[in-house]
Amino acid sequence: MAEESDLEKTEQPTPRRLEQGREEGQVPQSRELSTFFVLITGAAMLWAMGGWIGTRVTDSLKHGFTFERAAAFDTQRMLEAFSTIFTEVLITILPLFGVLMVAALAAPISLGGFVFSSKVLAIKPERMNPLKGLARMFSVHGLAELIKSVLKALIIGALGVLAVWRERENVFTLMGLPLEYAIPRFFETLVFAALLIILGLALVALIDVPFQLWQFHRRMRMTREEVKREHKEQEGDPHVKARVRAIQREMARRRMMAEVPKADVVVTNPTHFSVALKYDGASMGAPVVIAKGRGEVALKIRELAAEHDVPRLEAPPLARALYAHCELGETIPATLYTAVAEVMAYVYQLNNWMARGGARPDVPTGVSVPHGMDPGGSGTNARHDGTERSMNE
Repeated sequence: MAEESDLEKTEQPTPRRLEQGREEGQVPQSRELSTFFVLITGAAMLWAMGGWIGTRVTDSLKHGFTFERAAAFDTQRMLEAFSTIFTEVLITILPLFGVLMVAALAAPISLGGFVFSSKVLAIKPERMNPLKGLARMFSVHGLAELIKSVLKALIIGALGVLAVWRERENVFTLMGLPLEYAIPRFFETLVFAALLIILGLALVALIDVPFQLWQFHRRMRMTREEVKREHKEQEGDPHVKARVRAIQREMARRRMMAEVPKADVVVTNPTHFSVALKYDGASMGAPVVIAKGRGEVALKIRELAAEHDVPRLEAPPLARALYAHCELGETIPATLYTAVAEVMAYVYQLNNWMARGGARPDVPTGVSVPHGMDPGGSGTNARHDGTERSMNE
């Protein structure tokens, strides 16, 4: 049962699935909405420009068909006259066609957004399979399309009959009117009939658009396995991510270890924590933590410090405080200035003694760590055992 449920498309499409569908040209579409947009735009244009179009067409026809008797027997002149009439009429109705084209493009964009996909034009053999074509014809989608087509035909047919019946007298009257009056009246009758048909299409579109949206999301549904697979692809394989994080940590550790020989002092716990500090009075406002670690990393820092003659001071509370409250590359917090200043002063004295000799400086026997800074102790007047320096003395 679990396997069957995984194969059923019960999950709503994810944003990634919808985006993939757009790339393949799969967006909600409604032909009824497009037809409605085109017709209502055309009716509005005819209502606004019908008189102007009628006048222009009438003038073109009058000009084109007014000629001398001798010209009627001149084939070349008749062709030129026809060409002139055709050009003038085309220029007259060109704005109407342009607006209709914009309306035809705006309808699908308003529903599914602008999409251009070359994958839709690709030849797919499965589309030519007659069995699949029959399956689509007798599917729920095919039945819905049939019902919609019948409903649309009934509504539009009834409204068309109503328009013709209402305007029957005007249609017959047009035959006896002069051309300059007949054409505008014809356009008015055409607009009225178009408005009735548009009302019918508006009703059909109001039914079709929600149905197309529902059917589209139903078609784009995913199985649980597809959702899991997509999540894994986006988030990455946990094992691979763990391996990447491990490599990143190792690289960061190596970079950190490369900074240890540049340190001025390494404060230790003595074995559990190690923090390497560096201070340059010309470029730093306070000492900076350039390496820190605990456990094996702390021991490795101690070893590198010993190899490169970096002074090491055992101050467990200070080491714990520095490890807990300082990040790599950051200066020490102001609350630890006093404690670290005491350590750095000792280091400078030790370096001076190593360079010039004389009395060896005393190892600090007490370092005050402010209350709350030491996560492993009381944080007051913690003492350390001494200092180490790996060198042949």
